Amino acid sequence: MNDGWNAPDLAGSVAVVTGASRGVGRGVALALGDAGATVYVTGRSTRDGERTEGLPGTVDDTADEVTARGGRGIAVRCDHRDAKDNAALYERIEADHGRLDLLVNNAWGGYERSVEVPFDAPYWKQPMWRYELFEGSLRAQYEVTRTLTSLMLTPERALIVGISFSDGDVYLGQVGYDVFKTASDRMCKGFAYDLRKTKVTALSLHPGFVATERVEAAREAMGSGPAAVVHSPEYVGRAVASLLADPEVGTRTGQTLSTGDLADHYDFADVDGRRPPAFRLEGRMTLATRMDRLNRVVAAANSEAEPRS
Repeated sequence: MNDGWNAPDLAGSVAVVTGASRGVGRGVALALGDAGATVYVTGRSTRDGERTEGLPGTVDDTADEVTARGGRGIAVRCDHRDAKDNAALYERIEADHGRLDLLVNNAWGGYERSVEVPFDAPYWKQPMWRYELFEGSLRAQYEVTRTLTSLMLTPERALIVGISFSDGDVYLGQVGYDVFKTASDRMCKGFAYDLRKTKVTALSLHPGFVATERVEAAREAMGSGPAAVVHSPEYVGRAVASLLADPEVGTRTGQTLSTGDLADHYDFADVDGRRPPAFRLEGRMTLATRMDRLNRVVAAANSEAEPRS
């Protein structure tokens, strides 16, 4: 699992990774487990409760694997749009450790219900519930960061990472998606400005085209091989772990970084030994069109798998 990467020693570090039941959040949590960190794995999907849209993966599963890899995984059911859930998380971390070294804002509910309306439909055909999913996701990032930041002022240094996506001035193919992904990056820049007199670094990290559970299901349904730029969720996690271990990470505060560029800088590879480059959009609507196609294929595959009466 660790070909091409020597995990840094993060034993003693305390991290929160939001939206870590599956996908990029899970990959980040597992990489931190490889490095020996204590990871609070948060999300809405639990082993004994509901799962987001019935997708595989829970906070309990991820936490168990973090522990199996040498870290300490702690599962916390948390909806970060809920101030009470965030407050309870704060109280638990304060009681357990009195500090926090890393917050990874990965939770994003904007892809939910994607099969109901084409993801790349023009704005006048978009339902308001999709805008509200985007808005809730951004609010969740702001709310949990606002709540937990005081725990990050104590360590010698601490790090806030916002997992987002954009590509300069390239339009992301859907008004709401473009606005809120851009806003996520801008929010991290604002965090960095407010934190400039502290030892807390805030930055945005952009994955490439990630082989998440949703993407892999669609790829298998289409019977196609992975895209040339595809990488595992743990590739993102290795970037996060490398940033946390870097004593000079403060020089990057307020920046927007890419996983591929960090792989070159810190000299690590993905779990398969490859080093995919930084992801770049090739033109307008590339990402949204691809996401819509994937969602449609997954929906069709799920429909085929359902028992017929």
